[in-house]
Amino acid sequence: MHKTVLLLGSNLGNSKALILKAKNLLEVDLGTCILSSSIYISEAWGFETNNSFLNQVLVFETDLKPKEILYLALDIETKLGRERSSEGYSSRTMDIDLLFYDQEIMKDEELEIPHPKLHLRRFTLEPLSEIMPEFIHPVFQKTMHKLLVNCTDNLSVTKLKN
Repeated sequence: MHKTVLLLGSNLGNSKALILKAKNLLEVDLGTCILSSSIYISEAWGFETNNSFLNQVLVFETDLKPKEILYLALDIETKLGRERSSEGYSSRTMDIDLLFYDQEIMKDEELEIPHPKLHLRRFTLEPLSEIMPEFIHPVFQKTMHKLLVNCTDNLSVTKLKN
C-alpha cells in the first residue's frame, strides 16, 4: 500500500458539499482515507475573483500508481462540473491536486510529484501542517511546519468553523 496526499479545492457552487462528494468518490476508487484536515477558507491564489476557496487535505492508502490517481482525479473533477480553460488559473467547482505519493519524486509532461508549488501556497501548507506537521518534503528536506513558517504567501487562510 502507498500513501498519497491530495488537496481538494472549490470556489464555485456549494463548495463544502462538493468537497464531501469528491472525498466520497475518491474513497470508491482510490482507497481508504486515513487522515483529513479541517476545511479551510482562503483567498484565490494566482488570479482575481470574489469567490473564496474551500480547501481540504486528504491522505489515502492506495494500490494505485501516481498516473492512475491523476486520471481518477481529473475524472472526478469533470463529474463535479469542472470546466477547464487554457487561460491559467480560474474559478472551479473542483480541483484535486496530487501533493505527495509516499516519498517519491517524479516529473514528466503530465505530472510532477511532489506538487511543484505547494511550498509557495499557504492554502496548501496550513492544512498539511495541521495533520502532518512533521512530514518531510522529499525535495526540500523540510517539514510541513517549517515550510509553513517560511512561506511568504500572505493571502488569508482560516479554518472553517463547523
